[in-house]
Amino acid sequence: MAATPALATLLVAAVASMFMAWTIGAGSSGSTPFAPAVGANAISIMRAGFLVGVLGLLGAVLQGGNVTEAVGTELVTGTTLSGPAAGVALVVAATLVAIGIFTGYPIATAFTVTGAVIGVGLAMGGGPAWGKYGEIAVLWVGTPFIGGGVAYATARLLRSQNRSTVLTLGALGGVVGLILGNVQFVFLAPGSEQASLSQAVATELGGGLVAQGTTSLAVAALVGVLLVSRARRNSARTQRRFLLVLGGLVAFSAGGSQVGLAIGPLVPLFGDFDVPLVALLLGGGLGLLIGSWTGAPRMIKALSQDYSALGPRRSIAALIPSFAIAQSAVFFGIPVSFNQIIVSAIVGSGYAATGGGGEISAGKLGYTVLAWIASLAGAFGISYGLFTLVTAVV
Repeated sequence: MAATPALATLLVAAVASMFMAWTIGAGSSGSTPFAPAVGANAISIMRAGFLVGVLGLLGAVLQGGNVTEAVGTELVTGTTLSGPAAGVALVVAATLVAIGIFTGYPIATAFTVTGAVIGVGLAMGGGPAWGKYGEIAVLWVGTPFIGGGVAYATARLLRSQNRSTVLTLGALGGVVGLILGNVQFVFLAPGSEQASLSQAVATELGGGLVAQGTTSLAVAALVGVLLVSRARRNSARTQRRFLLVLGGLVAFSAGGSQVGLAIGPLVPLFGDFDVPLVALLLGGGLGLLIGSWTGAPRMIKALSQDYSALGPRRSIAALIPSFAIAQSAVFFGIPVSFNQIIVSAIVGSGYAATGGGGEISAGKLGYTVLAWIASLAGAFGISYGLFTLVTAVV
């Protein structure tokens, strides 16, 4: 009989987790990566929805381990989330996200889940993980400035009449190739560990940092040269295809960075049942995929109308820093809001086009920032209070 409440709690938490995964797949991580490509007529809406689901699933399985473990075990010290605690955190976070969806408020999933997990963890008697909070704060605060700044500079480069568009595309492709050479995957390392292509080559050759750096530069040069050769034949088509590739990379990164928000709190629960992490990642990835296939096409259609005003160049400028920031979050195991990443990059590229931010609503941006802060504080307060109440009553 004692196992029945535990099983019931596990089922409630699992359902809330899958709902969270569905909302993430149907929301920003499922719709924003390919919306610029759809707006630029580089891909159809249905094909974009299909690809973003598949790529999100692959990203979740191949890269989702770091963020998942961070959300499940690194946000609070001195304690491990219990079944009821994980259930409360996921139910509160999923409810707040659902309210945001139905009311139109921009509730940030990363802020909500992080606040909810910290709330229940502290209510259990755990201590603050100040080191992890410092890493999270640096990324969250730095994202608008870094993402927006890089997008602004990239958009200005692509718009400059004094520079060759072909060479600029080659340089940007080199930057993307450099990041790709250092993206970590589970299949490049033994067991559940992760390694990048440059690390795997360095390990195989025994060349250490020199071989790793040489491999990274070789990948960067290969991508850059390929883009230059393509752009010399047809610059406009190359820009659209580059945009499509960037959308795929961002969708893959979204799966790796966002799946942990849905299944992270389940890690301590399923650990007691000896369920491997890859099984949780696969389940969360399937939730992202279903959300992308069922909900993302409608969102992509709506967002593509806004992105169509950006054009291929400004969209490229927005997606490059988005890819870099998302991969940084995956590498360091930091939960991050994909809405924050994308919005910051769009603002930066849009500011470069207007020269003074004429198309950017300061009021809307302020409202969005306040909603992000309210997501974190509200989830923390509600989860802390609800778990304390449940513990006192039960």
